[in-house]
Amino acid sequence: MPKTFDNSFEGRANHLLRLLQLCGGCVPLHRLKFEFSDSVIQTLLDRELVQVQNTGCGFLLEIAKDF
Repeated sequence: MPKTFDNSFEGRANHLLRLLQLCGGCVPLHRLKFEFSDSVIQTLLDRELVQVQNTGCGFLLEIAKDF
C-alpha cells in the first residue's frame, strides 16, 4: 500500500521535526524557507520544540534540548 502524504498544518510541523531529527538535530534556517512556511516554523518555536541559534554566519533551527 503506498504511503499517503499528510499536507495538513500539523502534518507539515511533524514532517519538519522528523527532518530535524534525521539531520542530526539542526538545519540552517535558510534551507527550510523554501520547503516550510513561516507559520509552521513559528508554531514549533511557540511550542518550544525547536529553537533558533545565531552562529555569527547565519541561523540554525535546532531541536530544543528539553524535547
